[in-house]
Amino acid sequence: MTPATSTPAAATPTRYDGLTITLHWLTALLVVTLFALAMIWDAFSHQTRLALHSLHISLGIVLAVVLVIRLAWRATGGRRLPLAVEGLQGLAAKAMHHLLYLLLVAQVALGLAWRWAQAESFEFFGLFPMRLATERRGSLSHTFGNLHDVIGWTIIVLAGMHAAVALYHHYGIKDGVLKRMLGGQAQR
Repeated sequence: MTPATSTPAAATPTRYDGLTITLHWLTALLVVTLFALAMIWDAFSHQTRLALHSLHISLGIVLAVVLVIRLAWRATGGRRLPLAVEGLQGLAAKAMHHLLYLLLVAQVALGLAWRWAQAESFEFFGLFPMRLATERRGSLSHTFGNLHDVIGWTIIVLAGMHAAVALYHHYGIKDGVLKRMLGGQAQR
């Protein structure tokens, strides 16, 4: 009689894959930088303000590219982990993530629509000029600008709440939720 052999069940990874983590933190960095630029540019001279606007728009285009890559990777190849918490907390976490994605996509679309309605040229990272339209649409520009501002503040508030909850899980509950999105060796 041979001893029984047991095969351990496939362990669930405890961290997201490297690309998912990189895209997450790149998105966070871009969002904070874009918001900070919008908050400070009025304190500068006209010429510096124009340069900061151009940088903001260029980084917004980078954010659009990062979002497309992030959503495509999430849909096709990103590591999916089970919800870190169950019940109402898990549903709230999932809803927050979906809401942030939705708002980010809306923000990028509004930024492009606003620039189109303004019909002003800008330089993409100072490399080459770009212009989305030649005719200014004043009332649309005002509407798109106001919506862009409101959604920007909403993203910052919700992302701040998202970060605060992650820090609470890390330092208060100590359940490893934040470690899922930190770099390092993915453990199985």
